[in-house]
Amino acid sequence: MQAENIGGKILSLMEANPGITVKEIADQLLIPEDQVESTLASMSDTRQKVLIVDDEMDALMSLKVALEAEGYNVAEAKDGHEAIDKVNSEIPDVILLDLMIPGIDGFEVCRQLKSDSMYSHIPIIMLTARGEIDDKVEGIELGADDYVTKPFNLKELKARVKMVLRRQEV
Repeated sequence: MQAENIGGKILSLMEANPGITVKEIADQLLIPEDQVESTLASMSDTRQKVLIVDDEMDALMSLKVALEAEGYNVAEAKDGHEAIDKVNSEIPDVILLDLMIPGIDGFEVCRQLKSDSMYSHIPIIMLTARGEIDDKVEGIELGADDYVTKPFNLKELKARVKMVLRRQEV
């Protein structure tokens, strides 16, 4: 059930049967109970959600801490496949996407998400050490909303996250 919208399926089951238990949901969807519980918990969090996709743990954790301090709900993925799965289960408000990640690279993750009508509205900010003009152009042409080269200024990145989220509200 990786590529399916687990949150939507859980909500459908809950609407059809208001007294359904976590165990019954897990049994019907063939997923672990703890996955149902974590999905329900993330769905009840009203903070804006940022998905950080980066395989460098130092960069990922420092960025996660900084964004959580700003009041964001932060999810993380360490490779392209996990990023797609997290988008399906977490439905982030914005994605910070490293280009050079294991599995499918950031360009391909962006292409897949922007070509899917369920997720094409989610802003993507590409984060990468690749600062070549051709890379930037390719990212923007694939639908990325912004492109930030590493190393980046944390204050500037937080401002860019706010900017793309503000654009989404309009």
